[in-house]
Amino acid sequence: MRTALITGSGRREGLGFETARQLGAEGFHVIVSARQLEQVGPLAAELADQGIEASALALDLLDHASVTTAMQRVNAQFGKLDVLVNNAAMMVGSPGVAEKDMDELLLEFQTNVVGTWSVTQKFLPLLIASGRGRIVNVSSGAGSFWDPDYGLVNYPGFEMERFGAMPISAYAMTKTALNGLTLKMAKELKSDNILVNAVCPGVTATRPGTEAFARPVADGAKGVVWAATLPDDGPTGLFFRDGKQLPW
Repeated sequence: MRTALITGSGRREGLGFETARQLGAEGFHVIVSARQLEQVGPLAAELADQGIEASALALDLLDHASVTTAMQRVNAQFGKLDVLVNNAAMMVGSPGVAEKDMDELLLEFQTNVVGTWSVTQKFLPLLIASGRGRIVNVSSGAGSFWDPDYGLVNYPGFEMERFGAMPISAYAMTKTALNGLTLKMAKELKSDNILVNAVCPGVTATRPGTEAFARPVADGAKGVVWAATLPDDGPTGLFFRDGKQLPW
């Protein structure tokens, strides 16, 4: 059976859990993960109730020991990993360049870039063992210099006063870095038959009150699943939304 690990999938309303549900419907054994096992245990059980092969895994991107232990458990149970979806991320609504707290900035980069790198590095032997591994880095149009669709002002119904300004300075830079990391990974791992792509799911309604301006989570997850199930001759090292290449 094909296996897929999705990081940051500890919220029922989140993109990670919906991605797991859709991959499970495609016949994958999905591994939902979060920092605390109690976050994902009930979600794995919920997927199992829907007829999906699923298991739960504790994985903290910022804890190297946690990542290593998670890899060892997946290796012991499956001996390989076919798909890694790097979905876990941090976005802090805080001031721009002049007022940004540097400790907060470091935490965002450690989570969104270094954490993704760490998880990929640790799970790489299992992806190679698959023979046709897929890595999907969940990015954002905020990480593109040229994405014409990015920006909440383009979403009717968005209330700036209610939800606050988007933290473009820090979050956008982490996603720009993630896109660059995607390119680096793709070049290095091509000889191992691993396809690596970044995907922007669009602004999705993962929080209460965002339905007025954001797309359904299921729609955002479709693009992630598309990249996770690419054929062997599919693209690598590129940036997509809804299966269409984006500039960055």
